[in-house]
Amino acid sequence: MSTPRHLLVVDDDPEITELLHDFLARQGFRVSTAADGPAMRKLMESWDFDLVILDVMLPGEDGLSLCRDLRGKSNIPIIMLTAASEETDRIVGLEVGADDYLIKPFSPRELLARIRALFRRTAPDASGPAPTAHPRTRTFRFAGWTLDEGSRELRSPDKVLVPLSGGEFALLMVFLTHPRTILDREGLLDGTRGVMPVPFDRSIDVQVSRLRRKIESDAKEPSLIKTVRGQGYLLACTVDESW
Repeated sequence: MSTPRHLLVVDDDPEITELLHDFLARQGFRVSTAADGPAMRKLMESWDFDLVILDVMLPGEDGLSLCRDLRGKSNIPIIMLTAASEETDRIVGLEVGADDYLIKPFSPRELLARIRALFRRTAPDASGPAPTAHPRTRTFRFAGWTLDEGSRELRSPDKVLVPLSGGEFALLMVFLTHPRTILDREGLLDGTRGVMPVPFDRSIDVQVSRLRRKIESDAKEPSLIKTVRGQGYLLACTVDESW
């Protein structure tokens, strides 16, 4: 029997945490809950979690700050919960590293669907053929950077491991497989469909901004991922691909 995935729900509303705990536990997950940042960090010191469900509005340090801090250390999937429906709030959530978001009030079944979708994006397909003893995956090298497709490990020219969210990895793969090609927003959305959150206006711009902060020496004056005004984006370097 496989070990159930362990979820962490961070919300200061006891009714919501109890509801999500009971509902997700019935779906076969192991569920822990925390009411604020210190409780979240204490649990994460003791347990390895597979996904974090994080409310934006928390006492003390807010969810956006916690998400930013967590994303700087880990590529664990993060779903943000927010009571705000404005596009600006969703953009901020993506900018600080969330993989997906839900606007309150939401259906627990919709949350379940988002959780399962994130796990499909980040884990091998258990229903597919068994992996070979030595699976062949591609390695991409560009401007001193190295990305291993199989492990999803991105290393800087100084060999430092840089964590990528699922959306950042998918977007970088699109650029690496289409170097020196102008890619419009529609094409980038198609290339990352099923990996990035439900798209809205500017969602690709937000993801590009996040990726730039990871790989550019100066994200405000990018030399790798360039903006082509009125057309889209361009990876302006040579890419070497090997198996």
